[in-house]
Amino acid sequence: MVLATNLGYPRIGPKRELKRALESFWAGTSTALELEAAGRELRVSHWRLQQECGLQHIPSNDFSLYDHVLDTTAMVGAIPDRFGWDGAQVDVATYFAMARGAAAVPALEMTKWFDTNYHYMVPEFEPGQRFRLASTKPVDEYQEAQDVGIHTRPKLLGPVSYLLLGKWRHDAPADGREPLILLDALLPVYEEVLGQLADAGADWVQMDEPALVLDVPAAARDALTAAYTKLSAVSPRLRLLLTTYFGDLRENLDAVLALPLAGVHLDLVRAPQLLERALASLPASFALSLGLVDGRNVWRTDLDRTLTLLERAVATLGSERVLVAPSCSLLHVPVDLAGESGLDPELRSWLSFANQKLEELALLARAANEGRGSVAAALRERREAHDSRRRSERTRSPAVRERAEAVTAEMLFRTSAYPQRRPQQRARLPLPSFPTTTIGSFPQTPEVRRARAQFRSGRLEASQYDRFLEAEIERTIRFQEEIGLDVVVHGECERTDMVEYFGERLNGVAVTTAGWVQSYGSRCARPPIIFGDVSRPEPLTVRWSRYAQSLTSRPVKGMLTGPVTILQWSFVRDDQPRSETARQIALALRDEVQELEAAGFAIMQIDEPALREGLPLRRDEWDAYLAWAVDAFRLAAAGVRDETQIHTHMCYGEFNDIIDAIARLDADVISIEASRSQMELLDAFARFRYPNEIGLGVYDIHSPQVPSVDEMERLLRKALTVLSPEQLWVNPDCGLKTRGWEEVQASVTGMVEAAKRLRKG
Repeated sequence: MVLATNLGYPRIGPKRELKRALESFWAGTSTALELEAAGRELRVSHWRLQQECGLQHIPSNDFSLYDHVLDTTAMVGAIPDRFGWDGAQVDVATYFAMARGAAAVPALEMTKWFDTNYHYMVPEFEPGQRFRLASTKPVDEYQEAQDVGIHTRPKLLGPVSYLLLGKWRHDAPADGREPLILLDALLPVYEEVLGQLADAGADWVQMDEPALVLDVPAAARDALTAAYTKLSAVSPRLRLLLTTYFGDLRENLDAVLALPLAGVHLDLVRAPQLLERALASLPASFALSLGLVDGRNVWRTDLDRTLTLLERAVATLGSERVLVAPSCSLLHVPVDLAGESGLDPELRSWLSFANQKLEELALLARAANEGRGSVAAALRERREAHDSRRRSERTRSPAVRERAEAVTAEMLFRTSAYPQRRPQQRARLPLPSFPTTTIGSFPQTPEVRRARAQFRSGRLEASQYDRFLEAEIERTIRFQEEIGLDVVVHGECERTDMVEYFGERLNGVAVTTAGWVQSYGSRCARPPIIFGDVSRPEPLTVRWSRYAQSLTSRPVKGMLTGPVTILQWSFVRDDQPRSETARQIALALRDEVQELEAAGFAIMQIDEPALREGLPLRRDEWDAYLAWAVDAFRLAAAGVRDETQIHTHMCYGEFNDIIDAIARLDADVISIEASRSQMELLDAFARFRYPNEIGLGVYDIHSPQVPSVDEMERLLRKALTVLSPEQLWVNPDCGLKTRGWEEVQASVTGMVEAAKRLRKG
């Protein structure tokens, strides 16, 4: 019998219950016991929901209070010395200190999980690293499910991927060797966990090894063999399912199929070509888990096409060796479509969120086991929805397509090169050395969120809401003037999210009311849904930017989100190349940039934090992506005069290896995350002489800790060992939306003081 299975379920809860529980605990208004009770309630409800949907393999240990990679760090006891860990079981204080920092202790570095907008906490290693079992979370949660009568398939991040996703401590002498040299020290902890799971009654264990879709060194394949030879021998009771996702295994497939495993999972949404290779080479003892339902996007599964692949596998292997699953964890999609009554009915009929994807998995398994006739009505209804989407005129605009086809190479270039632009911009903007600014957003206080909610529910009239926003913008401007920021921002109090705000105002894009997806920790976003051709029906940002500029004589930045980030942080249509959608968005933003310039703005910031995130996972595909991604940014930015200064911003990714592409954006100023990694990015600027101006972030806004002036000055002086004083701007790592006003006031005031110290020499 084909089994319906899942690789992971969203953690946050249908009403963001996890977010509220975390923030209550961090604020000191609830206890650790209350936080754990909230987590337990979510876990049990998720298991029961999947059981009711008819899934036979339900994951456990897919839940996390912050991040699953951080959970693994806690499990194996890889706690850096600076956190003062006593060597006992990792407690919540140590756990959240690693996630968010504590006192003067910086948190672990944060970066993107493969090519998603989910952030993970990067493990830190040192030569001679020791590991020990310091958290029994996987076993505890398996037993928790058993206690409520639900048998689960425990999930672990595999040891090879865990090491490959980590890094040497920035001051550790690693001699250029990969963290894989730590495998022998790490494996005993995994053996101990697997032994405990076997003793507790587990039969299948899901071992996630997503790093195998990357260009890993040959040593990784050797490590894989060494690891799973040991782990498969822990208990004859356990069957290990090695799961890969997000791409094609390519040269790593043979190594995986040679392992002593019970089965392998393949992402057949991203890499459908893997199926025939796997069917031709799969050992007779292996089960094959088919990732047929897209865990990364919100479109309904084409069940007819998908069933063809499933039936092909069953015909070759037999139904007892086939599992049907999502392509990856459902962590990356919203929880439930049922509450989205505000969506247009036609568009809604095209969509599938996590709960609906569970239903699709059950349908596929039933069709494979009982024949297509057993689900004929469901297949017919899905077919009609797909036909509706293919035929719908709302997905195509002849005017938008004609304009995109008419883009010329000349439209991608500024009138003059940066050396000729620079003196004109400095004449228009007589700023001091080491100019200070922020990235854009200021705290979204409870008052801001409450006013927005009242306005949307009709309890606050438009005129009242406008007056509230005006007062909030003036407060933000006055604060920046008082502390001496050189280039100010309006604070974005009218914006819920840097992508959602634009999604609400562009044609061809829809937004949800509760389509929340976890970004990191308690931070959630509602990705817009790009369903059709994109255009700008009216100005997007000019009104509030112009109002802010009327309040001050200091330059105000016009704030926009770039085309690649809007694309990457949305659920994107899958019926045309992403590059074409990016070009349409870029043209809409080009109109906005030119309108801001016409309104008198001397600086526009076009944020592209997702440029690195959008990279294909294989390097041989990078050049094609970077070509159209860089062109999209330049198309949006290049239509302004030389004296207008274009900024961009990037954060929380490994930018060292695309620094030349960043330079090709030709932004006059780039601000980029650097504080959490202690200016590690300077190595890239030492190798590649960046030609334009740079703001290396000196304040980690994802931590509640207020950095000292001395610390920020130290980071700036470190930057000056590589950059010239004429290049360097002073700014935080990212926007200040998630922080409180008290810590922002202290941190940004200190940042301005650090810049003043540099000006004194």
